[in-house]
Amino acid sequence: MPLSSFRPQPDPAAAAAWFAGAMGQMLLDSEVDCVAAALRQRPGQAALWLGPEAASLPDGSESPLPVRLHMGGTAFYGDLRCGLPLPLASDSCAVVIVQHGDASGCDQAALLAECARVLLPGGWLWLLALNPLSPYRLRWRGQGLHAREPVTWRKRLRAAGLAPDSLTQGIGPVWDIAVDARLQDGVGLRAAFLLRAEKRRLPMTPLRKPRPLALQAGAAA
Repeated sequence: MPLSSFRPQPDPAAAAAWFAGAMGQMLLDSEVDCVAAALRQRPGQAALWLGPEAASLPDGSESPLPVRLHMGGTAFYGDLRCGLPLPLASDSCAVVIVQHGDASGCDQAALLAECARVLLPGGWLWLLALNPLSPYRLRWRGQGLHAREPVTWRKRLRAAGLAPDSLTQGIGPVWDIAVDARLQDGVGLRAAFLLRAEKRRLPMTPLRKPRPLALQAGAAA
């Protein structure tokens, strides 16, 4: 049997309990300003937020925008109750925020593909994920959470048809159980990181009018 068969799988219930506790809540609180910045990116346009049940949206975001969905296993609940594929129209959201989708236990490739589908051309996906190199990982060890490095997420985003930003930013505490909302260039040892990706517009290449064939007089057509 291949070694990959022994890779532990995320435990959505245990992950949800960790985020609801003090250590997870400090991380989520550190990310509130980042989520607010994402929602301000395209004011007045539809947005989609997917995150842990313990996460709260920033003040002033109680309007009909965004669509708010909590993730639990293969099910989503909140403003809608659904699974994948999401019951949202293609090219309908200017911004999609995925906050710790890797803790949900759902198929990440399928989730990112759906996020790409609902994004408008020129829209942005904001991805917040755990940093496996941070000392803070010792605080979620054994809690059903599994982190991946930015390079893995970049591959996943590209596979979904999105173009990741060249900059990854670290966020959250390094070790202390305290709110740290500062964004730093590079992941470093921060507990989590922000990676953004754009749904690029297809270039409109005008078709050239075919040139007529020049036939010599007397030549067979």
